[in-house]
Amino acid sequence: MNSIVYLVPLFGLVGLIYTAIKFNWVSKQDAGEENMKRLSGYIADGAIAFLKAEWRILAMFAIPTAIILFFLGNDKGTPEHPIHSSPLIAISFLIGAIFSALAGYIGMKVATKANVRTAQAAKTSLAKALNVSFTGGAVMGMGVAGLAVLGFGGLFIVFYHLFAEGLGLTSIEMKKAIEVLAGFSLGAESIALFARVGGGIYTKAADVGADLVGKVEAGIPEDDVRNPATIADNVGDNVGDVAGMGADLFGSYVATILATMVLGQEIDVMDNVGGYSPVLLPMLIAGVGVLASWIGTWFVRVKNETDSVQNALNIGNWMSIIITLIASYFLTKNILPESLELRGHAFTSNGVFFSILTGLVVGTLMSIVTEYYTAMGRRPVDSIVQKSGTGHATNIIGGLAVGMESTVIPILILAVGIVVSYACAGLYGVSIAAAGMMATTAMQLAIDAFGPIADNAGGIAEMSQLPPEVRERTDNLDAVGNTTAATGKGFAIASAALTSLALFAAFVGISGISAINIYKAPVLAGLFIGGMIPFIFSALAISAVGKAAMEMVNEVRRQFREIPGIMEYKATPEYEKCVEISTNASIRQMIAPGAIAILAPVVIGFGLKGVFEDTSSAEILGGLLAGVTVSGVLMGIFQSNAGGAWDNAKKSFEKGVMIDGNTYKKGSDPHKAAVTGDTVGDPFKDTSGPSMNILIKLMSIVSLVIAPYIATHSTIPTVEGQLVIETITVEKVLPSGTTLSFMDNGIEDQLIEFIEDENSKAGNDNWFNFVDLNFKRGSNDIDESSMEEVKNIAAILKEYPQVKIKVGGYTDNTGTPEGNLKLSEERATNVKKALIALGISEDRLSSEGFGQEHPVADNTTEEGRQKNRRIAISVREK
Repeated sequence: MNSIVYLVPLFGLVGLIYTAIKFNWVSKQDAGEENMKRLSGYIADGAIAFLKAEWRILAMFAIPTAIILFFLGNDKGTPEHPIHSSPLIAISFLIGAIFSALAGYIGMKVATKANVRTAQAAKTSLAKALNVSFTGGAVMGMGVAGLAVLGFGGLFIVFYHLFAEGLGLTSIEMKKAIEVLAGFSLGAESIALFARVGGGIYTKAADVGADLVGKVEAGIPEDDVRNPATIADNVGDNVGDVAGMGADLFGSYVATILATMVLGQEIDVMDNVGGYSPVLLPMLIAGVGVLASWIGTWFVRVKNETDSVQNALNIGNWMSIIITLIASYFLTKNILPESLELRGHAFTSNGVFFSILTGLVVGTLMSIVTEYYTAMGRRPVDSIVQKSGTGHATNIIGGLAVGMESTVIPILILAVGIVVSYACAGLYGVSIAAAGMMATTAMQLAIDAFGPIADNAGGIAEMSQLPPEVRERTDNLDAVGNTTAATGKGFAIASAALTSLALFAAFVGISGISAINIYKAPVLAGLFIGGMIPFIFSALAISAVGKAAMEMVNEVRRQFREIPGIMEYKATPEYEKCVEISTNASIRQMIAPGAIAILAPVVIGFGLKGVFEDTSSAEILGGLLAGVTVSGVLMGIFQSNAGGAWDNAKKSFEKGVMIDGNTYKKGSDPHKAAVTGDTVGDPFKDTSGPSMNILIKLMSIVSLVIAPYIATHSTIPTVEGQLVIETITVEKVLPSGTTLSFMDNGIEDQLIEFIEDENSKAGNDNWFNFVDLNFKRGSNDIDESSMEEVKNIAAILKEYPQVKIKVGGYTDNTGTPEGNLKLSEERATNVKKALIALGISEDRLSSEGFGQEHPVADNTTEEGRQKNRRIAISVREK
């Protein structure tokens, strides 16, 4: 493998260096007067308290899971059905989990520093406030991307040297290395799900409680210092929209790269990087995406108070996308060969580049459509505003309708993107399209995290009673932040859909199934169960918000009732009680939804293994994944967009809206209806909706990890490159009466004839090739159909107990000569082990690998290479 791979962790280090420098810059900015620092301290302390409580629970999940993975990694299967994993998958899992948690922590830490400094900067100008808030978001974005690229790239290099050094990409050792690497993604996505759900429950419980009692009942502003839930609300912005989102996109980033690498490992190519270009490309694209995002941050600037913050963010985003696209073109042209093939689908390096372009276009279009459905001043949000004029019920109806309508165009965009990327480069094209889309994650996350920082800044400005022009500037940033948060969620859902499809394709290959046949009743049942899972997941998440919000409402009412002087600013509310309620409720309630995502594939895969005679559990699990992916994507888009539209419909009243010729502002009856809609939409857009993308990816990754243990071990001739040979089957009765059934003129006939011929001589010069024991590229597996021939050899050896044989293994010219020799030895050894398992004494058997020596066919064609991946037998004594 070429040394270019070492650039990958180097890109990650660059991202982390940026993170450290800018984190230090944010910390040095003026944090304002003492009261502002005190309020900011409450928020930071609450956020840290939540993370510590969450990490204690996650440790209770991560450690037992790692132990289970350790024992699964020790399972080598049987000679007929080998499993290619390692106990190191447990270490890989734990590193992924720790990095995911660290990504969320970095984001939360900088956000709780940047919020008060943004409020202070807003005293000076909009430009300075944007600079501080966006830099805080960029620290998170670059930190997440840097950790992902460093961790994934670094582990890949380590596992390559441990398992596959000197071997070809399609070797079984490389397959093992990537299987172990999947543990990193599993750890990242597991923590991301709990962080997203737990953080979402926290933030929305506080938000709903603060809104219902503070704004609706008490009639005080959203971020009034008199509201006991306002600190918990601001803490929630950090643990949900910052720490949760950081862990979320960290997991998405890693899963996208993994899916592309799993499929790329099947591609046999000759290139200038040792044949490794299909797996190096997604990592390198992620790496250059970090640099492109860094450059993009330079362009996020405004000069005047009237300049558009949204335009500044868009310019930075477009610059990072364009730079990534240009870099991707040169990468694909320089490291990929001109032509490639995966599972019978031929494509070119140009096709791969156009797939990357497709992914970037799909991501951009999804963001544009999401912005349209959630931005103030657009038809969808205005329609909800107008319906607020006739009450709470019509506001709810309008928001639901907008959310459902908003699924149409994104699904069509996804469908076209899938078809186009597949047409360009097959399944590899679909996965590399997702990798291209996620390449600018650092910039996307910077834009997304800037929103909660601005929201917190506005809250601190309100609670500190800063001048009106300060709140106007923070409100300007916050309004844009609401839209960017919604577009970020649309972007995440789009990437999840493409990534899940690629992971699904990888699962199909590893599990050995050829198709998901919904004419089989168990598969159809799995499809329906999968379609149901996003609904029960959403129900649990939304119900959790409702339960926690009820506790919050009762606590806020109690404090207003029992602590005299709160409304007159004479007494300080007990903020810590509300923080404690949100923390405890979110930690308790996040367990059930998270358990569904992790356990459902395990229960189906292992629980139904062998239950149905003509349907494997792998097929049923495939149906489950198909159902959860389609249903989850739709639910994610619907809920995120409906919630975002409701939120901005409420915010539209802050400047006044025109309904039926009358102007309505905050405090009016239509505004109260809009507040109700926003309260309903809060768990949609910040708890359940964003969790859908993690749900579908996590279930796919869990399925991918357990695939070797539930594999059907069937061969797919047209997909995997196996030869389809037209043969005539004959039977032969041995002297003992044993009947053998085998191919006409097969190895059995030749071997028996040689043994029974008195003139034939045992030794080095007699070799007989198996007819139906040709291996897949890079594999030493003996599949079930080949075992019939091995069983026949065992029967012949039992018939002639004086005979001793030598098993010889051979390969094609794929990979290095050293790797080929090692693989041929493993093939010969596995056949020897299979014969021993069938009752042949070990002292009658020997084995040797001959690598790519003595080819029997032309190695320049796939058919010839297939014939050269063979086993032969020599009679050494008779």
